[in-house]
Amino acid sequence: MIPQDANDEEVALFDAEEDVGKRSKSNLKHPVASFFHLFFRVSAVLTYLLCEFFSRSFIACMVTIILLLSCDFWTVKNITGRLMVGLRWWNQVDEDGCSRWVFEARKGSGKQQASDSESRIFWLGLIVCPVLWVILAFSTLFSFKIKWVPVVIMGVVLQGANLYGYVRCKVGSKTSLKNVATNYFGRQFLKQVTSNLSHGVTFFFCLTDSDVSCFPPTGTVQRRGIVERSSSVLTHLHYS
Repeated sequence: MIPQDANDEEVALFDAEEDVGKRSKSNLKHPVASFFHLFFRVSAVLTYLLCEFFSRSFIACMVTIILLLSCDFWTVKNITGRLMVGLRWWNQVDEDGCSRWVFEARKGSGKQQASDSESRIFWLGLIVCPVLWVILAFSTLFSFKIKWVPVVIMGVVLQGANLYGYVRCKVGSKTSLKNVATNYFGRQFLKQVTSNLSHGVTFFFCLTDSDVSCFPPTGTVQRRGIVERSSSVLTHLHYS
């Protein structure tokens, strides 16, 4: 028998895993988790919108929607977030009895295992459905369907809690969402002010230099042409 080199075997396995990782980056690595990530929350919204066409029992409709929302909350919090994007959050009670919220994100080489397609599906479902429940809540209030108010509030709270938890995991557990928003809008405002100042300084120097042509965003201004036209107008007025 010909002895096999262990180093050659390790290199071949490593290359094979790398090729598989490149091919599966855009594919669904966890199709079952991706399906149930959308199934429960979409089913809850559809049941709320269509339940009156299939059943006249308000209690049956309410229980069905709450069960779907509960299943969605547990699935997204404990399974799909960890598998699809490498994020998880939970609440734990320390030995001294203090309640503490923990937000974690997968780091290092494990972070590269997340699929781009799964990440898009996860965040799309996580953001769109709470927005729909907020819209349904306002619609319920404006249409005076008071009996449905607890149901839509349950939808907003459960799906909003998952959205808040995973956003905290994404931006960092020690980073305040208010600070993140403030920093973002501050950078955009500073960029806009800097751009306006640069255009203003360029326009000012063009007006103070008679030998330089300026091309501002709104048109073309030539200092020499302005001086010549002004001189001709003054000469015409003087002789007239």
